[in-house]
Amino acid sequence: MVGKTHKDGYISTTTGGQPLVNSDPTSKALASSSPGVHVPDLTASFIKAALKKPAKRYADGNNLYLCVQPNGTAYWMLRYSSGGKRREMTLGHYPQLTLAAARALAGRTVMDIKSGIDPLYEKNKQAHASVQTLRELFDDWYTTDLCSRLKHPTIPKRIFDKEIAPALGHRKVHDVTPLDVRAVIRKVAASGRPTIANDTLMYLKQLFRHSIKLGLRSENPAAAFSVGDAGGVEASRERYLSEREIQDAFSVFRKHLDSFGRDNYLACCLFLVLAVRKSELCQAKWHEFDLDNATWHLPKERSKSKTAISIPLPTQAVSWLKALRETSFGSEYVFPARRASSRPHMGPDTLNRAISKLFGQEPGKKVQPPNVMGNVMHFTVHDLRRTFRSLAAASGVPSHVAERCLNHKLKGVEGIYDRYDYFDERKAAHQLIADRLAPYIQPSPT
Repeated sequence: MVGKTHKDGYISTTTGGQPLVNSDPTSKALASSSPGVHVPDLTASFIKAALKKPAKRYADGNNLYLCVQPNGTAYWMLRYSSGGKRREMTLGHYPQLTLAAARALAGRTVMDIKSGIDPLYEKNKQAHASVQTLRELFDDWYTTDLCSRLKHPTIPKRIFDKEIAPALGHRKVHDVTPLDVRAVIRKVAASGRPTIANDTLMYLKQLFRHSIKLGLRSENPAAAFSVGDAGGVEASRERYLSEREIQDAFSVFRKHLDSFGRDNYLACCLFLVLAVRKSELCQAKWHEFDLDNATWHLPKERSKSKTAISIPLPTQAVSWLKALRETSFGSEYVFPARRASSRPHMGPDTLNRAISKLFGQEPGKKVQPPNVMGNVMHFTVHDLRRTFRSLAAASGVPSHVAERCLNHKLKGVEGIYDRYDYFDERKAAHQLIADRLAPYIQPSPT
């Protein structure tokens, strides 16, 4: 005989791997004399006595169990297998569900299981009857999972709204097929955005996993696809701009300022000399800046590293920010949205789209604009951050100072014991790079 304590507090006893039934000798004799006939193990009087005992699971046969909990209450549980997996389903609480009613309900449920119906799947589907379309599924996923789990839940929301919802948002969850998934990711990949195509596939897989959790589907229509079916395996980016490329690129920016935009130009200047992340600058608010003391106090809530940092501003950056403040028209954001938008600040794709357009790449357009960037290779906003790091190394800035300029945490033992913020050293490094690049990005447009 083996006793096993379960995580929920009750004890079940088994012999030879089978539950030890709780019946009297007469019942045992009847059972042994009638092969193939099951004699129920529980009685009303036995249950009454069991409720006064320590938490335990009592078998009634045919995989029906009475589970007595530590607080003296009890519920009926049915074990079954579906899809090769063992499942446990609560049928109801005792005494609201009597012994006879529990046996009858268990019998009907077992018949459903034999006919191919998974009762837990059906139960969950009914519980989430309000979730019908893919849009409703995403909204449930967003509020119950993404908002609590992710620091930036708006990223998958943006992917869904822009790439998935137009084609599938109105479709019933159970009607979406692998062919539908393929059509969506192929369309994104064909627009020249391999990274977004991979992200779209990733979020589709997670979204349909959520539908399985809710019992709305039993399989994932996106599961069979890999990045090879979407945007392909992405090579680690190592792109940075040489000083000649910086000179040529910013010259083109100024030449096409009417279409490229003054805010975009000044944003690129700031990215190049401050080396901050895209969202940190695009969503920056004026109250974070102390221009009199040339310092930007980036709060931990907006920092990818979840660490607040005071960023020293070179004199050029202070000048650009003052120019931006004059045309922000009272907005709390340094880069307010210039067009009707659901977000009050510059969008996450605005700069990269503006830069790509000058390279003759405009997603969604059948007729592409001309490439006016000459011999400059394509680059993104994040490449400007990498360019700062390369220039810092070339200018003799110590590695640990350059890493702190990027708000990277120092690694290893140094990161554990070195809590000095290197503000003065970072101030000198930012000013050094700004002075070095001034001939290429000045005069800035006003």
